[in-house]
Amino acid sequence: MTAISKLFSKARLTTRLMLLLIFMMLLQASVSGSFTLHYIEVILEERIGDQALQLSQVVSSLPQIRQGLIARDSNQIQPLAESIREQTDARFIVVGDLDGIRYSHPIVERIGQKRVGGDNQRAINQGESYVSKAVGSLGPSMRGKSPVFDTAGNVIGVTSVGYMLDSVGETIEGYQNYVILVVIASLFFSMLIGMGISRHFKRVLFGLEPEEIARLFQERLATLETVREGIISIDHQGRITTFNRTAVEALGLARHEDLTGRDIRQVLPESNMWSILQNGEAETDKEVMINGQSLIVNRLPVMVDGQVTGVVSSFRPKGELESLTRKLSHIEQYAETLRSQSHEYANKLHTIAGLIQIDAKDEAMELIGQESKGVQELVHLLVEAVPDPILAGCILGKFNRARELGLELIVDAESHMADVPGWLPREQLVTMLGNLLDNAFEATRVLRKKDREIEASVKLTMSDYGNDLIFEIDDHGEGIPDSEKQRVFEKGVSSKAETGHGYGLYLVAEIINNLGGQISINLIQTGGTRVIVYLPKVRAGVEQQVQSI
Repeated sequence: MTAISKLFSKARLTTRLMLLLIFMMLLQASVSGSFTLHYIEVILEERIGDQALQLSQVVSSLPQIRQGLIARDSNQIQPLAESIREQTDARFIVVGDLDGIRYSHPIVERIGQKRVGGDNQRAINQGESYVSKAVGSLGPSMRGKSPVFDTAGNVIGVTSVGYMLDSVGETIEGYQNYVILVVIASLFFSMLIGMGISRHFKRVLFGLEPEEIARLFQERLATLETVREGIISIDHQGRITTFNRTAVEALGLARHEDLTGRDIRQVLPESNMWSILQNGEAETDKEVMINGQSLIVNRLPVMVDGQVTGVVSSFRPKGELESLTRKLSHIEQYAETLRSQSHEYANKLHTIAGLIQIDAKDEAMELIGQESKGVQELVHLLVEAVPDPILAGCILGKFNRARELGLELIVDAESHMADVPGWLPREQLVTMLGNLLDNAFEATRVLRKKDREIEASVKLTMSDYGNDLIFEIDDHGEGIPDSEKQRVFEKGVSSKAETGHGYGLYLVAEIINNLGGQISINLIQTGGTRVIVYLPKVRAGVEQQVQSI
C-alpha cells in the first residue's frame, strides 16, 4: 500500500485526477450496480411469485379441476392444466390431492407419483394461498400454491404453478450485462472528463503540480515574513487574503489576531484599498495617515483578464524612509564637497605649477594670495556666523562647487545663523539648502551660456533673528513664471528634458512642510529669482502646508 501511495504521489496531476475519477466511478458503479441487480432480482421474484400465485388461484377455482380430484381422474385434469400452461409462460402446473399424488405434470410419466418439495402443508392444513421457493423434481422454482375446495368448503387438493429460478437468473444476467456496458461507458466518459478537468486545473495553476504549489506557498510565507515592508492584499470582495508580521506591527494591530477573511473596511477603515478595488487606479509612494501613523504606501490592483480581482498594498513608516534619505543626503553632501574641493584645488595647483615652471613667480604668489584670501574670508565668516559644522561644511562645499562651475557663491557678510535649534535635523537642513543652491547654480549657468553679460553669481543671505530661521537665495537665471511657482514643487516636474530630474524641489518642499516652515519664490527686478525659506525655531504642533507667497 505504501508503494502504491508513493507511485501515486509521484504521478502528474492529470494522471492522478484520471485515476481518482476512475476509482470513484468503479466504486460508485459497484455499489449502485450491486444494489440495482439486487433490487431487480427482488422485483422479478415478487412479480413472478405474484404471477404464479394468481395463476394457481385461477386453476384451483376451475370446476373441472375440482371434479377431476373428486373423481381421482387425471384425464380430466391433465389436458386442461397443460392447455393453460402452454398458453402462459409457466414452467409447470401440478395438481395433487391431499396425499400428494399428482394428477397433472409437464412430464406425463410423473403423473400418479408423489410431489416433491414438501411445501404444501399451509394450503392443505390452513387453506391458504401463498408463494414459496422449493426444489422440486424439475429443480429450484418459484411456486404459487392454492388449495382446491369441494362444494362443502373442504380442502381436497392443491394446485402448484411454478416458474424456474434459473429463468430469473437469466433475466438478471441480461440486466447485469446492461449494467456492465453502462459502467464501461461511464469509465470512458470519466477519463475524458478527467482529462478535461486536469487540463483546466493545469491551465489555472500555470502548469504547476500540487507539490510545486505547496512549495511555492511555503516560500511565499517565508518571503512575506522576511520582507521589512508591511504587505496586505485583499480579494475582489475586499476580504484580506495576505498579511505579514511587519504589517501588523506597523499598523498597531493585535499581533496574534488572524486577519484572514476579514473585511478591509472593518480592519482599516482609513485605507484606500477598497477605492482602488473599484476604480483600478494604482497609487505609488503616497504618504497617508493610518491609525495615527504616517506611512509611505504603494497600492497596485491585481488584474486578471482585464478585471480587478484584488489589491496589493506595501508600506513602510515614513520615519524609516526619512532616516535613510537623511543618511544618503548627508553622505552625498560630503562626497560633493570633497569632490568639488579636490577638483578646484587640482586646477589651482596645476595653474600655480605652470606659473612656477615659466618662472612667473610673482603671478603665482598673487594667485596663491587671492585663493587664500577668498577661502579664508569665507572660512572666517562661517566661523563667526555659522558655528554649526555641518551647515558650515555644506556652504563651504557649495562655494567650491560654484567656482568649479565658473560661478561665484557670495555669502552676505551680514548673515548670521548661530541660533539653530537642536530639534531641527541637520541632515534635512543641509539637504534643503544644498538643493536650493544647486538649482540657483543651474539657473544662472544656463542663462549665462546664452548671455555672457549677466552676472555669474549666486547670493546667500542667512538670518536667525526673531522666531524664524531665514535663508534667502538670489540667482541670475531666467526666473520662474507665476503660473509655475506651485508646480515646481511637484514630484518629477523639471525644466530639463532628461529623465531623473524633478526631485530636488519636491524634496525641499517635503522637508519644509515637515518642519512647519514656508517657502516663497519671487522674481527680482534686475533679473533672476529670489527664494526665501522660513523655518520656525519652535517645533510646530500641527503640520503646515507648503505655500507660495
